[in-house]
Amino acid sequence: MQSIGVIGGGAWGTALAQVFAKNGRDTTLWAREPEVVNSIRTHHQNSVFLPGVELSKSLNATGSLDDIAKKDILVLVSPAQYVRTTLGSLKKDLNDKPVVICAKGIEIGTGLLLSQVAEEVAPKAKISILTGPTFAAEIARGLPGAVTLACKDELLAKQLQSSLGSKFFRTYVTDDVAGAQVSGAIKNVIAIACGIIHGRNMGDSARAALVTRGLAEITRLTIALGGKKETMLGLCGIGDLMLTCSSMQSRNFSLGAALGQGKTLDEVLGTRKEVTEGVHTAKATIELAKKLKVEMPITTAVNKCLNEGLSVDKAIEELLSRPAGVEN
Repeated sequence: MQSIGVIGGGAWGTALAQVFAKNGRDTTLWAREPEVVNSIRTHHQNSVFLPGVELSKSLNATGSLDDIAKKDILVLVSPAQYVRTTLGSLKKDLNDKPVVICAKGIEIGTGLLLSQVAEEVAPKAKISILTGPTFAAEIARGLPGAVTLACKDELLAKQLQSSLGSKFFRTYVTDDVAGAQVSGAIKNVIAIACGIIHGRNMGDSARAALVTRGLAEITRLTIALGGKKETMLGLCGIGDLMLTCSSMQSRNFSLGAALGQGKTLDEVLGTRKEVTEGVHTAKATIELAKKLKVEMPITTAVNKCLNEGLSVDKAIEELLSRPAGVEN
C-alpha cells in the first residue's frame, strides 16, 4: 500500500499529507477550496490553513475526488459532521479499500461513532481510526509526535502502521476502535471547559480537577459503548486530553478561553476558518449519554453554555454546587 489519498485540506489534513509525502509515499491531498489546491501546487504551501510551513514538493493536490479514489489508502480528515456525506460521495469506489478516519466527533442526530457511520455508508470498506495528541503545525514541520491507530483487523493494522508511520510520526496500534473514538471526540468538549477556566483565571488546580473528572466522564461513556478502560491511559486518552486541555494552539481550548473572557460563541466562531469540533460534539455526546444513562456533568454544562444559552457563570456555579461523590 504505497499510495495515499488524504481527504480534507485543512491544517491537520495538510500535516498528515506532508508526513506521508516526506516518508516517500505517493500522496495526493484533496481540498474543497480551489485556493488551497492552487497554493500547494504553485507555492508548496497551504497559505489558507497552514501558512508558513514549506510542504514537500512531491505532495500533490487536487480538487477532484476521482483522483483520490484511485489511491491504495484513503485518509479521511473531513469534519466529523461531514463524514457521512464525504463517504457517500466515494461510496462506489470504496469496496474493500482501507479508509482511515482522522476526524474526531460523534454524529449529531444518530449518536453514532464515525466508524459506525462509515459502516452504514460503506459496509465493505476496511475502517480504522487515527487519533492522538498532535498539533498540525508541529507535525507538519517534522517535530516528533505519536498517535493511536485503532483497527479490528490485526493484519491491516500492521500494514497501515508501516504505511502511515515514520521515525517522527510514531504510530501505535490498538483494537479498541470504540475507546479511541470516544476519547478523541469528548476531549474536545473537556478542552472547552478547561479553556473557560483559563479565561476566568480560576487557576491550574481547577484545571487539573476538571481534566481528571473529564477523564472519568470519557471513561464511563467508553465502557458503556464496549470500549476498554485501559485505552484511556494511552495516547488517544490521557495523552490527547493533556495536550488539548493545556494549550492555546487547541481550537477548543482557545474557544473556551474566549468564552471565559466574556465573548459570545458567535463572536469566536465568526473569526475562524476551520471547524471547532467540540461545539458539535457536546450536543451529540449529551444525546448519546442520555440514551445510555451515563452521567456526564461537565459535558452537560459545556453543552448548555454552547447550545442552550446558559451563562458561563451559572454553569460554573452548577458544577461547583454538585455534591462530591466517590472517585471513579
